[in-house]
Parts: sequence; C-alpha cells; structure tokens
Amino acid sequence: MKPSRLMLLTAVALLTPIAPATSATAAPRAATDSRPQLALPDPGFENGGTGWTFDPGTGVGAGNVHSGSRFLYLDAGTGRTARLDLVAPRDGSYDFSAWVGSAGTGGTYTIRRNGETVGTVELPQRASYARYTVSRVALKAGDRLEIAFGSGSSWVNADDLMISPAAPADPKVTSSDPEVVEMFDWAKRKANSWVQLPGTVGPVNADEYHTSGTGTATYGPTYWAGYANRSAYYSRDMAHQLDGAHLLGLDTENETMLRSYAESATAEHQYFPVWSLNFDAKTYLSIDYKNPDDFVREVPAVFELVEKAAQAYLWTGDRRYVDDPVLWDFYRHATEDFIDLHNSAKDNGRVKVAEGTGKGIFAGAASYNEQDGDDLAEAGDTIASEYQAYLAMAVLARGKGDTKLAKTYDRRAADLKAYFNDEWSGTGSGAGMVRAYTVSGTPVTGWGKENSVFMPMKQIIDPGPRNDAYLDYIQAQELGPEGSPNIESTTYLPDMFFRNNRADTAWWWMKKIYGEREVQHVNSSQGPDGDYPEVSFTLVSQTVEGLMGITPDAANHQVTTQSRLPSGMKWLQVADVPVGTGTITVRHDAATRTTLTNNSRHGAYRWEARFPGVHKRITVDGVPQRARTKTVNGVTYTYATPTVRAGATAVVQVSG
Repeated sequence: MKPSRLMLLTAVALLTPIAPATSATAAPRAATDSRPQLALPDPGFENGGTGWTFDPGTGVGAGNVHSGSRFLYLDAGTGRTARLDLVAPRDGSYDFSAWVGSAGTGGTYTIRRNGETVGTVELPQRASYARYTVSRVALKAGDRLEIAFGSGSSWVNADDLMISPAAPADPKVTSSDPEVVEMFDWAKRKANSWVQLPGTVGPVNADEYHTSGTGTATYGPTYWAGYANRSAYYSRDMAHQLDGAHLLGLDTENETMLRSYAESATAEHQYFPVWSLNFDAKTYLSIDYKNPDDFVREVPAVFELVEKAAQAYLWTGDRRYVDDPVLWDFYRHATEDFIDLHNSAKDNGRVKVAEGTGKGIFAGAASYNEQDGDDLAEAGDTIASEYQAYLAMAVLARGKGDTKLAKTYDRRAADLKAYFNDEWSGTGSGAGMVRAYTVSGTPVTGWGKENSVFMPMKQIIDPGPRNDAYLDYIQAQELGPEGSPNIESTTYLPDMFFRNNRADTAWWWMKKIYGEREVQHVNSSQGPDGDYPEVSFTLVSQTVEGLMGITPDAANHQVTTQSRLPSGMKWLQVADVPVGTGTITVRHDAATRTTLTNNSRHGAYRWEARFPGVHKRITVDGVPQRARTKTVNGVTYTYATPTVRAGATAVVQVSG
C-alpha cells in the first residue's frame, strides 16, 4: 500500500511562518483565541518547499517520495542544511514528526527554540522511510522555532512532517530492569506522535489508490489507528489502542472516536458500526464504505467497542459514557437488536450468538482473521467478544443506576459462558477445541489466529486444565510457521498471557515486539513495525494493566492492583497513572509487597491490593490485618482493602 497525501496536510500547529506562505491552509480559529492556527507552509514539499531555506546540495526533488510526488533531499557530505523558521503565536507543547530515509549515518533531524537545540535525532542508516519524532517541545508565544535537517555521509530524504499536541498525561516508569524503562519511554513518545491536532485541515478518503483524497475537512480530536497511508482510524485498531491512549491523557480523543462509531451504527447498517472513519470523525473512509449494503464490517468489532466504552468509563468515571443517548443507544442495539438480526445460521438454543454472512468482509465477516476463508458464520473471537460486551453492559448499567438491567446482562454473560464451555467449543483442547462454525454448521478446529487467541484473552474459556492446554497450543502455533503474519495480530499476545497470569510469557512477547520495532512491516509502505500505531499504544497499556495489574473503577473511587512481574524483575514502579480526575503511583516489589500513592489533592481511593496465593500474614503499613482470600477467574488471592487518602501512601505486604 502506497502512503497517501495525508501526512502532507496534517502537520498543523499553533505556529506562524516567518515568511508568508501562500500555500498554507488555515485551520479554523479557536473560539477562545483569535490568533491563527496555521498549517506548516508545505509539510510534504509538494509546493517546492514553501518557507524553507536550502543550502547548496539540498532542495526538493521527485522520485524517492514517502507519498505524493515530491520530497526534501540533502546530498551526501556533511554541513548541508535545510530548515524552516516559524514563530509560535501562543503557548503550547508539541511533538514534531517526520518520515526520513538515509543511505548512511551522520544525518540529523533537529528542533531548535530561540536558537537553542531542544531535540535532535541522529539518523541511522536506513534507506527506506521511517518516522522520527522530537517530543514535548514547550513553546511560548513569540518563540522562534526552527525545524532542520542536516546531511550526513550519504543522502538524506525527508517527507510528510506532522505536529501533534504533546500528551496531556506523562506516566513514568522506573525499575530494576532497564529494558522495561526504555521500552515504556519509547512507546509513550511514539504513541503520542500519532495524535491529530484538533483544527487540522487535512484530506479525507486518502488511501493507496487516492493518495490526495477526495477533498479536505477539519479534523477532530483523534489519533491514528491503522495504516499511515489512509486518512482514517479503524475500529479494531482503536479498540486495542484505547487503554494506552487513556494512559497518555487522550480521553477526549477516545470519547470522540467511540461516539463516531456509535453514530454510524444505524438501523440502515443493521446496527453495524462502519469499519473506518476519516479524522474529521464524521465521514466514512471511501475505500471501506461504498453504500449501506456494501461496506467492511467484522462482527467482533461491534462488541469490542461496547467493551472499550465500559473500560473508558472505568478509567475516567466520565458520565458521558452512561448518560450520552447516542452511546447508550449503541450499547443496547449492539447487545440486543444487532444479535437478533445476525443470528440465523446456527441454532444455539437458549442463547444467541452473533454471526457473519460467510461472504467476505464487505458483507459481514465473523472473525478478525480475514485469512480464515469466507465461510465462517460463528467464530471464537466473536463469541468471546460478545461475552465481554455483556459484562461491559453490566458495568455501564450500574453506572447509569439501573441495577435490574445490570443483573440481566450479568446473567446473559454467565449463560453464554456456560454454553460456550458445555457445547459450543466442543470437548477437546489444543488442536481439538472448536474455534468456529461454518455457515453450514460444521465445527472448525485447529489454529485460527485471532479466533483462537481471543477465546482465552476474553476469558470465556473456564479456567483450568483445558484453558491451560489451549494457551500452550497457542504459544506453540505462534512460534511456528503459521504464527501471526503481521505485528498487529502479535500485539494481542501479551494481553492474552497477562490475563491468564502467565507473566513470563507475556513479558517475552512484549520484548519480542519491542525488539522487532525496526523490522520492515509486511506492508512495505508502512515503514518498520514500530511505526504501526498499535505497537506503541499496546506496549503502554501492557506495562500498566499487564505487568502492574492495575484495574480501575474511577466512578466508585476504587482501584485494584496485582503484581505480574516476570522472573528476574525485582521491582517496577509506574508513577502518575491517571485514574478519574487524579493520578496514582504504584510500585511492586516482586509479588509480595505493593506501594500505592494517591497523588490527588482531593478524594480517596479504596484500594484492593491482591497477591496470588494463600498467605498466612498480610500487613497494611506494617500493621497486621486479617488475611482474607478470594478466587477470581480460577486464581486464589490474598488481599487487603485500605483506603488511601489524597496525598497519602499505603504499603501492603504478604508473607508466609
């Protein structure tokens, strides 16, 4: 897939060119500030480098573009520079990104503020384009900003600059293991570089076949979730990135994107949300949407969007997730009418299982595994996601104050899980477990990639030997020749293993994903794997939710923790994790001691500190407590529930 002109028009920031730029496209002015928000004068060099100053041996050429028809080049030989000078009309903090390729070493990508360097990327030898970012550049009104590229031992090419608002939240990791610190720091910087600056005027319907799109629109608060050569975000990707986005403070973006999907799930669409929306959060991406009867749709996404709305509510306590009628109608339609409309191929008795048509993604696919053929009616990733959607509805209904409805959905979830384990998934495990049914009702076993992985990840399989054997089977398949063919699918594996308390295996996959960030993506125009947005967003969430085991309930001022530190990691701390309107700092020392600090100025958290196993003794701030136990998803924990006031720290420890 060839990258689109998207990057050329999305590099909007609160910056005014020093020299007039007649080709600049003005974004709408903010309602509270009359100072202009202007695009970079020529972020993709399509107008010959308007506003740029070129040394001899540098300029704008045609040929080795990242997208469009032109790019910035610097010939071999040190000392050559191409630069753009701007003035900031208001205060702000920004990330500056560019796609760059270099045939040798020694090249630089530099950001200067008032003549002083605030960030430099030393460009590696990588002839193919990759994306580089200088993060968190703070500017005050009137500051002079310089964006510059310097030459090296061989040529340097640059294209498609972009400016993002710096992340509102900045959680920090420290650990006895330097690799997790390095990984998290990389992931949070990379993830935020994909955020759109609201007010950006950019193309819509840009894709590999229409690189300039079909027009322009004003972008809303959104972020990239999918290929960088398309002017849109995708439901599957966005669902997987939502938790990481929250941890960076991108709650407005999450709500905007979820609501845009809710609005698209109309009766005309048989309550399917569309597959992708342009960054204006309104128009459907044309490559995936032809008409109401002909658009890409995959059944698991319907339920994942409900699940993730509940997750966003648990992290933020934002009442829009339970009070907004557009969102609420979507939840109800997705878990009721949608299932009724898509439940005819297989008789499932007293429970209902949503189905695909078996006729391909433009008619409704049963699974995220698009390589699994076009004959599936029901799939493991759909039934498992439906189960989680029911649980999510119970959470949302309780948030709305409807206890009766919450109990109804709790019962539906329990009934579906029982049916899955008693009948739907067969009697075997490993290669013998049923993970799908064809449109003719034939059970499908063996390896199904997503429709295999999602079953234990969504915890629809009863805990015990059968689930354990299936996890072993998935690990063996993923390490074999039939493993996930792309990095997007691989990013689910740490989640799956963490949720099944296999911390060592989950951490191994995190390290593998991070270690392969420079490997070229299977889609050659996407850049390296690390430039696929899902990679960075999920590494952020897998650190906090996976390794740290932090589970929020912001509306009820509660938080649960469980250490999932892998072997050899003595301690891990994550500071400034946003929960509700405040933040917490959590530290695990192995699996027996956890410290939580409430960084908020007001309010308290009821903290449930869990420790796997039955322990004889548990203390809170050194004071012995009664050792209580509970079993969750087949695992027995010893736990305590101290209340941590604003500004206070509590320590819970087990022994024996």
